[in-house]
Amino acid sequence: MERLSADESWREDCAPRRVLELFATKWTSMVLHTLHARHAGCARTGVLQRSLPGISKKMLTQTLRDMEASGLLTRHVAGTVPPAVEYRLTPLGGRFVEPVEILYAWGRANADALDDLKPRPTSRR
Repeated sequence: MERLSADESWREDCAPRRVLELFATKWTSMVLHTLHARHAGCARTGVLQRSLPGISKKMLTQTLRDMEASGLLTRHVAGTVPPAVEYRLTPLGGRFVEPVEILYAWGRANADALDDLKPRPTSRR
């Protein structure tokens, strides 16, 4: 394996930056976590919205579209009237669940430290 120089390993399209870009919105990780932990990898839109307190229908729709475009989810439309839409984790989405679950477990184990953080000016907390 070829070693990259320091400058090459931190360029704009490096892997760490691409990972962080996927999680630029809080809802991406929450959708991954919810699909995995609460719904065995697949759920309908309404179920997801009820499982994610605080997300608007518009934000959920945009997040699901972005995640589908990234290859983290697939969208399945049943031929019923009205159509039933279900979202499923792809194998790639399943691979991203692992680090999300590690972060969520860390957050639960360190809730006291998180409580001690000073609120940021843009925080809604």
